[in-house]
Amino acid sequence: MGKIKLAIVGIGNCCSSLIQGIEYYSNINNEDYIGLMHYGIGGYRPDDIQVVAAFDIDKRKVGKDLRDAIFSKPNCTKLFYPDLPEFGVEVKMGHVLDGVSSHMVDYPEDRTFIAADNEPCNVAKELKSCGADILVNYLPVGSEEATRFYAQAAIDAGTGFVNCMPVFIASDKNWAKKFEEKKLPVVGDDIKSQFGATIVHRALANLMKDRGVQLVKTYQLNTGGNTDFLNMLHRERLKSKKISKTEAVQSALDVPLAPENIHIGPSDYVPWQNDNKLCFLHMEARIFGDVPINLELRLSVEDSPNSAGSAIDAIRVCKLALDRGIGGPLKEISAYTMKHPPIQYRDDVARAMVEAFIDQYKEISNESIDTGSRERKSATAV
Repeated sequence: MGKIKLAIVGIGNCCSSLIQGIEYYSNINNEDYIGLMHYGIGGYRPDDIQVVAAFDIDKRKVGKDLRDAIFSKPNCTKLFYPDLPEFGVEVKMGHVLDGVSSHMVDYPEDRTFIAADNEPCNVAKELKSCGADILVNYLPVGSEEATRFYAQAAIDAGTGFVNCMPVFIASDKNWAKKFEEKKLPVVGDDIKSQFGATIVHRALANLMKDRGVQLVKTYQLNTGGNTDFLNMLHRERLKSKKISKTEAVQSALDVPLAPENIHIGPSDYVPWQNDNKLCFLHMEARIFGDVPINLELRLSVEDSPNSAGSAIDAIRVCKLALDRGIGGPLKEISAYTMKHPPIQYRDDVARAMVEAFIDQYKEISNESIDTGSRERKSATAV
């Protein structure tokens, strides 16, 4: 199998975790892949992902090598693999559009975005010149115009698109048709963390349904200290995010809750939390005999590595679709890794669908993984 040539827009905490993770899993034996949902997908291992282009608008990142940019402010995620090589990939100036909320100028520079004065590059031209296979969107929440701009750039350049943000592309019929007509795969929308607030909330709602328990009221409140939470203090930027998170939970119920009985969404920005996210989950339900029960849950996660565990699978399945000439929304991996996919499925069903999608590549995958493992072990022995 060849490389997956990846382009990324938004060199923030999520990008930092993804890049660190690619290098981390490239330097361990495949028996030690704790934290990955899949080590090999259709012959593609983590070390087959090669970043070839990067776009951002922050003056502390634009013009730098990708290695240095992912460790620049205002990034604040955990460094679990800081010993990275220079990638030889310069972060290019992207298009600001609505990517920076006006309220962020009121906060310290180390916590917010600082737009560079550089002229934006021609994104589609850059994608073509580097031969990118896939463009991953890590723009801030509320970047509606900017996300659509980069989605169109992906189409113009002939790349697949993995939309990790809650702007509806894969789940929008018009955008879905555009990608389908160009035979380009799109995965989206809004990344669902490996083990985060949404997946836990969905699992508990499904468990209640399966056990004959009626969910009556619920809320999910989240706090964090990264730029995502700071950005989301501007409530107007949260419309798509709230829809995405709420529908992800409502879809687990046979009968959706009335709007006044469900509240899901970010709650507040707590700077000292940095990239740590706290989820406070409350569920009220009725069991046998119409007797009430209450559930309270507190979940603490490092937000960006949690999302990278899903993104690395979405990227590789998107490449498989490219290899096969499949265009349009990929409903299987979207349902598995995204909060607002084109079609919602139970998480166990979505997992089985993804496995079926990659099944014909299993022999290639196993051979590639075994060969790669032998090569790494041989290199270590030398």
